[in-house]
Amino acid sequence: MTRALTPGTFDPITSGHLDVITRASQLMDEVIVAVAASERKNPLFSLEKRVQMVRQATAHLPNVTVQPFSGLLVDFAREVGAECVVKGLRAITDFEYEFQMTALNYQLDEELETVFIMSPPQYMYLSSSIVREIASLKGDVSGFVPPCVKEALEEKFAD
Repeated sequence: MTRALTPGTFDPITSGHLDVITRASQLMDEVIVAVAASERKNPLFSLEKRVQMVRQATAHLPNVTVQPFSGLLVDFAREVGAECVVKGLRAITDFEYEFQMTALNYQLDEELETVFIMSPPQYMYLSSSIVREIASLKGDVSGFVPPCVKEALEEKFAD
């Protein structure tokens, strides 16, 4: 059985994130979406709210679970018995950053593999920060996020 982690801050989860998680769930026996505390990023939503939104967005995927974590990803992977990390790639800038993270993770645990899933064209430009900015300016984010996230963003940025 292959158990994979799909980590991220998910502040908030986007349709691009959901695409990677869905595709990972088709490739792996079990996928754990690892929602990072990421306090240094000063997230818009609390860790608990981000976990709740990811759980709602992935509820239709029977082999996907969602867990919060803090600390090193390799330590969390060991704790949950994950054999690989699945990450999405949008553009060359993602590749450079993820290449560095993969090399560092390999130094910390050479048995933890990393698998990359390329974003389809419709999500290559999409990021949580862009979604937050559009929502803060009262723009329509319904094409970029699951309905539960759209509602949470509207509540967050209500006058």
